[in-house]
Amino acid sequence: MSAGTGDPRAGGSHPVTPVVVCRSLGKSRTGYSPPGDGPFPSVLVLHGSEGGWSGWSHRNAAMLAANGFLAIPFAYSVSGNFWYAGDIVDVPLDRTQDALAEARADGLSNGRVGLFGVSRGAEHALLLTALMARDGETGLPDAVAAHAPSDVICGAFEPNVTRPWTDPKRASWDPAKLSWSWRGSTAGLMPAMPIEIERYDGPLLISHGVEDKVWTVDCTRRLEARLKAGGRAPEVHYYDGENHGLQPDAENLNNARLLSFFSRHLQG
Repeated sequence: MSAGTGDPRAGGSHPVTPVVVCRSLGKSRTGYSPPGDGPFPSVLVLHGSEGGWSGWSHRNAAMLAANGFLAIPFAYSVSGNFWYAGDIVDVPLDRTQDALAEARADGLSNGRVGLFGVSRGAEHALLLTALMARDGETGLPDAVAAHAPSDVICGAFEPNVTRPWTDPKRASWDPAKLSWSWRGSTAGLMPAMPIEIERYDGPLLISHGVEDKVWTVDCTRRLEARLKAGGRAPEVHYYDGENHGLQPDAENLNNARLLSFFSRHLQG
């Protein structure tokens, strides 16, 4: 396309200003934000068992960026690529804590950072926040949002376990494998142990589809009960008739609530 025929790079007759731009951040990490130098409120986005390369966390990050945030998808699964989701096995939660600190310190950030996860990413977000609060760590997220979380620690996930029985690459589930580590240890991180998010006294949003067939909505109901018993006041939303992933109308409503939540707690 030549200059003067609509090429936005050449200031043509129909120049276009993107509402979202891609950013190169430290350690080969990619983020998304509005154009300009900021500063922007920041959100670290955690994927589920679909892995960091599937695009879902980038989709969520782009949605946040289109609404004024510096959003950073963090791929934490092990050995993932475009064709393989990656394992959730012995994932060091310390790396996510470091990523939070990097997001807060980035020159585009206003110094406030939220944490948002879906499914296993929601478990990840709640667990990391609970451990940081338990251990008196500095740099806790300024707000946490979790969609379709488990209320307990779940076992390791390996995509090859989900392959058909006839697939020669199918692997057998190994109950001895664990999902997470913290400070180089898996102590206290056994499957079925409750995630003690009630230790966190910051803003918390949890959402869940009532008909979720992956992590039952009872997980969020138990989390809500424990939080309120501990004197916390979480923002909790349930979506009648919705499964693990939300249909468009429910997703639009949930996104509006998510954006409102982070805007209230991360803006300057």
